[in-house]
Amino acid sequence: MTSPTGSASPAYRSRSAPRVRFTDLTAAEWLKLWSLRSTCWVLGVCAVVVTGINANSARSNADRLAGQPVSPPYPPPGGVDRPFLFDPLATAFTEPAWQILMAVAGAVGAAVLSGEYATGLVRTTFAAVPDRRSLLAAKTLVVTVALLGFGAVVSGASFGLTQALLRDHGGLSLTDPGALRAVVGSALLAPLCGLVGMATAAVVRHAAGSAVGTAGLLLLVPALFRGDTYRWVAEIGNSMPFSAWEALVQNPERDHGVAKYPVGVAEAWLVYGTWSVAAVVLAVVVTDRRDV
Repeated sequence: MTSPTGSASPAYRSRSAPRVRFTDLTAAEWLKLWSLRSTCWVLGVCAVVVTGINANSARSNADRLAGQPVSPPYPPPGGVDRPFLFDPLATAFTEPAWQILMAVAGAVGAAVLSGEYATGLVRTTFAAVPDRRSLLAAKTLVVTVALLGFGAVVSGASFGLTQALLRDHGGLSLTDPGALRAVVGSALLAPLCGLVGMATAAVVRHAAGSAVGTAGLLLLVPALFRGDTYRWVAEIGNSMPFSAWEALVQNPERDHGVAKYPVGVAEAWLVYGTWSVAAVVLAVVVTDRRDV
């Protein structure tokens, strides 16, 4: 209905649906994520476990160093009783601890989509927000921000606590070579894994399958491509997030051994960016083109 002037009548305009703003979508996705008690519990327990494993490693090293004799000068005759050598930076970023973080962050990211598919809520969500690309953009932003904060807390706490325990045995500060890079790289590992989990959930659309698939992609596949025997095997392994993280947390002042096909720092950052972008694109394309 139009008015004599040709414009839409007030009654007609009042019945028109309001346009959903991106800020509204983001706020809704943020509430969805944190309304589940399991999200807080899982991330909280993971933070304690990861930090605890690293702190225990630092405490063990500190105890061993405290009991190490300072004389006679090393190495003694016969090559026995060699001094205990360790990397203080490595104690803050032990592989088992951060593999747990990768699995948990990936599972949380997968749950953002797989939970809605499992309960059928995704039909309501898509009916309320037909623009699936905007919806996925909001989910991407929420996953990135939430897991970036989580990763920053765990990374900073692990580094600070372990180096405090090692303050009398060569503990590092953020200004030491490689320290800041390791903290930042470990903090960014969480949102990276979360985005990979979200992409996996978009493809699998099953809660358990998404969690298992994400863990397999992030942890199992890299283990299958370790070794320097064949270049193509090493290059595939080098392109995985876990290998990139290992390159970022290495102490540049320590001799880690020369790999035949090493991962450079620039290459590691490229892997981070490529996986993140590819995961978001895959999630958007699959969700936009597949039926519920």
